Amino acid sequence: MTSIKRVGVVGAGQMSQGITEVCARAGLHVTLCDVTEDRARAGLAGVADSLLKAEKRGTVAPEGRTHALAGISATGDLSRLAESDLVIEAAVEDEQAKTALFRRLDEVTDPGAVLAGNTSSIPIARLAAATARPEAVVGLHFFNPVPLMPLVEIIPTLHTSEATERRARAFAGDLLGKTTITTQDRAGFVVNSLLVPYLLAAVRMVGSGTTTARDIDTGMTAGCAHPLGPLHLADLIGQSGLLGRKSGQEFFATRRPERTAEAVPQAWGRLPRPPSPGRSRQRSVGGQRNAARPVTAWPTTRVCISLVPS
Repeated sequence: MTSIKRVGVVGAGQMSQGITEVCARAGLHVTLCDVTEDRARAGLAGVADSLLKAEKRGTVAPEGRTHALAGISATGDLSRLAESDLVIEAAVEDEQAKTALFRRLDEVTDPGAVLAGNTSSIPIARLAAATARPEAVVGLHFFNPVPLMPLVEIIPTLHTSEATERRARAFAGDLLGKTTITTQDRAGFVVNSLLVPYLLAAVRMVGSGTTTARDIDTGMTAGCAHPLGPLHLADLIGQSGLLGRKSGQEFFATRRPERTAEAVPQAWGRLPRPPSPGRSRQRSVGGQRNAARPVTAWPTTRVCISLVPS
């Protein structure tokens, strides 16, 4: 089984930056590629910032940070991935764009390279079908933030060879030190198949006025020993681009106290459903507005069509 020493990462967003960071910290040579070199360099800057924060926390030694950064290059040219042993796609979550990308990767990479998709909403088999080497295509689903989350889901298709699956598992488990689980190529795989209905149920409970966001999260943390409630988690991972920390529309405004609960439906505009009559939309402590207050009645007409952690 050929060892993996050079990794290509396609996409320069938050997930791609995390994958790039953990690979570089493991001593691998990483090429970070996006549609333009400027975007790729912006992604590299994000990796550098994350490594600096890790050094300040004491989780990475200064020499480790320097070595990791030295092993990363940024490019806007897919042909620069030609010598990669493994290419991980973490680009826009669009099936047409991804299949076109896999078709191009099949052309520019070495025939012995493994091509991996980091998606939980598009079948890996469809990505593999765009290539002439479906046996070398596998799913590697990381979780955000990648440097902190220990899990990677490994998704072989019906055409993935045993050798490719072994290489993927050795890469994620042995080289990166991640915990790996294997799942069939089905929508949501394991984690999101369980997580998405759970988060949707929490959102709907708030929308129906059953209880508050805070009480839902307290119920799950204090009653089920979950480290994080479903709505705090939904804020963290984002939901369909409409809600969550990435969009500035959160259930808990802990990071944006200036965004009052009253302002959120106005900001949405197209989600006008009012809260249940008589329900308070803010709390106060000692006469002061609580910056960590929950939004207790959220419009749900167009919320959470698909919840996929990115």
